[in-house]
Amino acid sequence: MSAETEALAEQIRQSVTLLRRHLDWDVATIRLEELNQRAEDPTLWADAAAAQVLMRERTRLATGIDAVRRLETEVEDTLGLVEMAEAESDAEMIGDGVATLKRLAEEAKLREIESLLSGEADGNNAFIEINAGAGGTEAQDWAEMMQRMYTRWAEKHGYKIEIMETSEGEQAGIKSATLMVSGPSAYGWLKTEAGVHRLVRISPFDSAARRQTSFASVYVYPEVDDTIVIDINPADLKVDTFRASGAGGQHVNKTESAIRITHVPSGIIVACQTDRSQHRNRATAMGMLKARLYEMELKKQEDAANEAAASKTDIGWGHQIRSYVLAPYQLVKDLRTNIETGNPAAVLDGELDAFMAAALAARVGATRSEASAAAR
Repeated sequence: MSAETEALAEQIRQSVTLLRRHLDWDVATIRLEELNQRAEDPTLWADAAAAQVLMRERTRLATGIDAVRRLETEVEDTLGLVEMAEAESDAEMIGDGVATLKRLAEEAKLREIESLLSGEADGNNAFIEINAGAGGTEAQDWAEMMQRMYTRWAEKHGYKIEIMETSEGEQAGIKSATLMVSGPSAYGWLKTEAGVHRLVRISPFDSAARRQTSFASVYVYPEVDDTIVIDINPADLKVDTFRASGAGGQHVNKTESAIRITHVPSGIIVACQTDRSQHRNRATAMGMLKARLYEMELKKQEDAANEAAASKTDIGWGHQIRSYVLAPYQLVKDLRTNIETGNPAAVLDGELDAFMAAALAARVGATRSEASAAAR
């Protein structure tokens, strides 16, 4: 067996060993059995909040355990095929086997990083707010491109994504949008995207075809459930109704069902227009407000540990976390981790995992080797 094949196999095995240690394998498998039994209890949903907590823990454990078992099985099956191919001098099959091992090694690395998601809300669903910076149509078009980028990323990971609110641009694009991403560890992954994103390209809106720089900001905060108590004084709220906007339909722009809530002490504003019912939109918006207030408290804790809140800075020069250059050359570079790629088209189509993993590793203060050493 070639040195490359053996090295890839050993890398995957080390990752699997580390994943088992992070999961506390024996305890995790026993706990999953217990949760599976409790999930079959017909009285479970008598307490909806407790049931949701249980199901979320069950999903987290099942996802982690299934991933480890699948990695173990696939790497051994692939090694068996490579050995057979080498015995038959089948170069094509050997190449396919090595490619599979490389894919498994990359997945194992991501799983390692994901296992480090230990923040209080890392396992929760997430809200993403996208806001166009100064620059009119250019920035608004960039904000819409970012909305598509995160939508494609969510779809590739099997997450559910819902547009909670959108403010359309005058000519093209969007001024702002709020998305909800639902799935295991959605907030844990997406929180690293908070900050200002810079685009450099030849403007499609400029008849002189000049190069333009545009900015958009991303703000990410976790959904909170009923187990987290957020006290809000009704006197601190300003509630406005407005007509829903969108691509069309009989209901759009005919009734004031959309809700905007301003929390006066903090200045936080949330809006929801997903439902025809004003009451349901109000309930959803209140949930979003609680999530924003909760995230603000988490940010205070991070700031105390000298972690800057990038999403609170101006949307402009000197504050960006990532640059997307489409002209005169092709490059996407994360300015926090120096991770870069010469394929911006893939990034804009949702290929964000490498950037998220590097930023997450930096935030938790652990590289792969450091995490391995800690586990040992």
